[in-house]
Amino acid sequence: MAVCDVVIPCRDEAAALPAVLADVPEGWRVIVVDNGSTDGTADVARSLGAHVVTENRPGYGAAVHAGMLASDADFVAVMDGDASMRLADLVPMYDLVSSGGTTMAVGRRRPVSRGVWPWHARAGTKVLASWIRRRSAFPIHDLAPMRVCRRDDLLYLDVQDRRFGYPLELMLRAARAGWSVREIDVAYDRRAAGTKSKVSGSVRGTARVIHDFAKVLT
Repeated sequence: MAVCDVVIPCRDEAAALPAVLADVPEGWRVIVVDNGSTDGTADVARSLGAHVVTENRPGYGAAVHAGMLASDADFVAVMDGDASMRLADLVPMYDLVSSGGTTMAVGRRRPVSRGVWPWHARAGTKVLASWIRRRSAFPIHDLAPMRVCRRDDLLYLDVQDRRFGYPLELMLRAARAGWSVREIDVAYDRRAAGTKSKVSGSVRGTARVIHDFAKVLT
């Protein structure tokens, strides 16, 4: 059994996966959830040693949940598959959770250069993180693009959202369950060439995330 399973929801991230999977921590397993890719993402992931799960229902939450069901490790991590963040940065989060220092550790993106984070995505993240702080009282400033917790704890929360509202519902349920959350700075770089963000790549994408968050709150 792996020390920690890393769930990476992917849709058309074939060009990014070689960089993403270049530094898998020893003893960890990567679960790539192919969420409707048309660029050979699944084949590339398998060739790089990842376990691949297919989730035909579109949506970030649907892909993450499928990965959780495929995991059999005591600890699970989640991160994006666009090469903007590094798997190695999950290790200090795992150390915090596995040592009992917190129930869940999450990442706070810190751009490594100008222009990495489009203004509309940064503004949207600020608004959404503020919603999470008000509704959960967790001291976070990002949408937990990277996170680590115990698999059984996460499944017990029974998060239902299958779209972009998943992180918000996760935080609200975690707060009600009495979890503790710690935020750790992580380097945030440009996504891999040849890939396109479903969220920060356009104002429309950011607006879609805000819409999904609003549905969770109503």
